[in-house]
Amino acid sequence: MEDLYKIYGIEDGNRLSSRKLEEKIQTAVENGYYNLHVHAYGQHGIGGRLWKAGDNKIYLKVTGSPGQRLGAMGFANTTIEVFGPASDDVGWLNIGAEIIVHGNATNGVANAMAQGKIYIAGSVGSRSMTMTKENPKYQKPELWILGSAGDFFAEFMAGGIAVICGYEPQNKNNVLGYRPCVGMVGGKIFFRGKYDDYGKDYVKLDSITDEEWDWLLKNLKAFLKKINKSQIYNKLTIREEWHILRPLSHKEKIHSERKTISEFAKKNWEAELGKGGLVGDLTYIDKTQIPIITTGILRRKKPIWNNETFLPPCQNSCPANIPVRERWQLMKQGKIKEALELSYQYTPFPFTICGNLCPHYCMSGCTRNLEYLTPPDITLINQYKNFVKLPKFPKTNSKKIAIIGGGPAGISAAWQLRLKGYDVTIFDKNEKLGGKITKNIPDERFVKELYNFEVEQVKKIIKFEPTKKEINEEFFNSLYNNYHFIIIAIGANKPKNLPFNRKKGAIFALDFLTKSKTNSIKPGKDVIIIGAGNVGIDVAREAFRLGASNVKLFDIQKPLAFDDEIAHIKELGAEFIWPVNIIEINKNEIILDNGEKYKADTIVISIGDIPDLGFLSKKLKTENNFIIVNQYYQTSDKKIFAIGDVVKQGLLADAIGAGRIVANAIDDISNNKEPKVDSKPMINRNKIKLSYVPPKKTKFNNVVEAGKSCLSCGKCLDCGICISVCPNEAISRIEKENDKFELIVDENKCIACGFCANACPTGVWELVENEPFEKLFELKYK
Repeated sequence: MEDLYKIYGIEDGNRLSSRKLEEKIQTAVENGYYNLHVHAYGQHGIGGRLWKAGDNKIYLKVTGSPGQRLGAMGFANTTIEVFGPASDDVGWLNIGAEIIVHGNATNGVANAMAQGKIYIAGSVGSRSMTMTKENPKYQKPELWILGSAGDFFAEFMAGGIAVICGYEPQNKNNVLGYRPCVGMVGGKIFFRGKYDDYGKDYVKLDSITDEEWDWLLKNLKAFLKKINKSQIYNKLTIREEWHILRPLSHKEKIHSERKTISEFAKKNWEAELGKGGLVGDLTYIDKTQIPIITTGILRRKKPIWNNETFLPPCQNSCPANIPVRERWQLMKQGKIKEALELSYQYTPFPFTICGNLCPHYCMSGCTRNLEYLTPPDITLINQYKNFVKLPKFPKTNSKKIAIIGGGPAGISAAWQLRLKGYDVTIFDKNEKLGGKITKNIPDERFVKELYNFEVEQVKKIIKFEPTKKEINEEFFNSLYNNYHFIIIAIGANKPKNLPFNRKKGAIFALDFLTKSKTNSIKPGKDVIIIGAGNVGIDVAREAFRLGASNVKLFDIQKPLAFDDEIAHIKELGAEFIWPVNIIEINKNEIILDNGEKYKADTIVISIGDIPDLGFLSKKLKTENNFIIVNQYYQTSDKKIFAIGDVVKQGLLADAIGAGRIVANAIDDISNNKEPKVDSKPMINRNKIKLSYVPPKKTKFNNVVEAGKSCLSCGKCLDCGICISVCPNEAISRIEKENDKFELIVDENKCIACGFCANACPTGVWELVENEPFEKLFELKYK
């Protein structure tokens, strides 16, 4: 360490005031001195609030006699080392400083501390570790005591970790001191040595878990090194000598007798502190609760338990409406098979699409993104093919459904209809199922092994008849006459009319991608792509794979491809040029309206495609060559439905969702019901309490780890926080069948304080207007 900058607490034979000494310390730090030696003469507050150092680390060596509140409001950049004992309130309101005391410390050590670590190489006085707290976003505050604690230790402790080693304690028969842990509601206390009472109304003596023991061993070694006592490590690591105190949970407290404030004042405060208790020097008035807070019909508002009333943001964002939250909850519990079974109720492609090809709207919509936290990673699902257990498919009924098109939309509709027992047949001109996945999407975008596995699962369940030729009007009419319903899912494979003159030398995107799948095209070194959507990105990706080194994507507008796709293709070397207006393609050259010309070995047109509807024998209503449908994907002919790109170009996940909606509609119509679409509103993400979540990016290794990060938006976790914080014990938990439960509110106890809604991690509690009160008010003042 460099030489320490010395500051003395005495000047010209006169002791400096605490304020003057602090000014000297602050000025030194501001001038860039970060290693200081302070020789104190009883000054208070040494080492606190050294924020002027910014991100620089500060070390304070303190000798002499420091006064009270050493390290008070200490910042996380500060380390304070006292070579001797310390006075009252060491680390008062500490918010991150590391404080080392080579001796005893008196009263109030770590009082109201929120962060940081305090190491005491002796014993501490009364009321240490009182009113401490912790923010789940940051590291817990820690107090380490080599000896013993004084009276009223951990009074009203609300968070953090205290460790009392019981080594050469001041009180060998009671290392916890008199009346410890009164009012303790959070944190935990490790201790070693004899003890007397530990506040059984507030805490319980418990076993130390293996994980906690490993933590204690690791950090005990660090503590002893800090105070130069490493030689006694082995003496302090006998597990049987250690104990742990934890605060009672709300469920453990809820059955205990609850005192009113007046009873508590008389039996506790006044019994010990005299008449008037804590405020006896100010007033002797009776502190009975004043009964002016209303309940029942007179409340202006009332709490409502909206458990699973609203969709979580992940499910609301999913085009296939997969219950993402429920899937993560199952995975969190290690129920991988059950989670996959749930997925198969909504999609035949949980690996290929959920795990790969979907842009993962569930992840981008996740509430965790509000605090830049890592959302649960659904791509990890690809590790679990061996866990697959397909749902049970019933025997087919008499209703026959024909599906024209064997792509994701058609397969999804067929899958959902088979789950409902319908006799379904897929017709497609290609010999292989899969549509664009099989023909056009680059193999590197998904795991081909998993896709082949899923397609084989589909073929076991659903009848597939390849026509080996284009669907014509005669064939379509035959299907119309022999099936109860027809679903058109042929996709959009016909290039749009070009808005510019094309003479020679260009290939359409889908043709390029089809050929690239079999490596039957050589694009050359220079490739131009007209259209920078997601399909254009796929073309660029394949062009690079096939040997291109200079790829340019032109567009008339800002590229519509997903940001991560654009970023990836830029990393490969692609260049985006927009906005431009192309007026002509002539051989291997494009010409812009400003006269600029660009040459390439291959020019690919990727401006979108439309369906080829020439086979339709019945005149269905269309618009811009796309079939018009209602919200259930029913066309102008009630017997015919249309889904996927034949209706509107979209994502694979959109096609999966449309397949489920149309299957439900056909089922409703077949059973003489009015079709309906799920229409739950999404929960307001701002109701979810992210203050309970550590603010760090996380790398998940498996779905169990990822599931544990799920916030369970809109679904009660049964954590009991609302029951615990309710001041009038108005909330009760009622057991239901099948491990279900319900939280109900006693309106005769509820005062509509809103504590339940403000504390609820998952946002299921809501404070709403109390209609009975409004009606009463209207009647009275009508």
